[in-house]
Amino acid sequence: MSAEPSTTPVVDETPISPIRQAVERRNSLEKHLQHRPEAQDLKNRHILLDTTTAPALQAKALELERQRATDNLKKGLTQRPDRDTLVERNILPDSAAAPALLQNQRELERHMRADSLDKGLQGRPSPEELVKKGILTEDENPLKE
Repeated sequence: MSAEPSTTPVVDETPISPIRQAVERRNSLEKHLQHRPEAQDLKNRHILLDTTTAPALQAKALELERQRATDNLKKGLTQRPDRDTLVERNILPDSAAAPALLQNQRELERHMRADSLDKGLQGRPSPEELVKKGILTEDENPLKE
């Protein structure tokens, strides 16, 4: 009989130390507490309620603040000018096109206006012709200096 080496896996049987885990957890907690935001920062971000009022009144104060904001919005909406007034004051464009298309529409209108002016200028009579027809006098001829 030959002695063969055993191929059984080696198992780590060292006990897991609960003390070590507790220390790691405490260190982790301390690290998180160091990076914790200040109470005033949380109040500014509306995560914490303002603690200057009694806890029994905090909910009512919050409700009253929301009601005040709602009333202000309703008042502002009732005083808001209608669309026609805004179009007259050149605040809104006089167009039914989608907002994404308004820029393209304005560009197209500008090009159409330029083309119309160019076409009108091409058919315009020369100053000499206007002098011959008696519309301009020799003194008014802009080309003559």
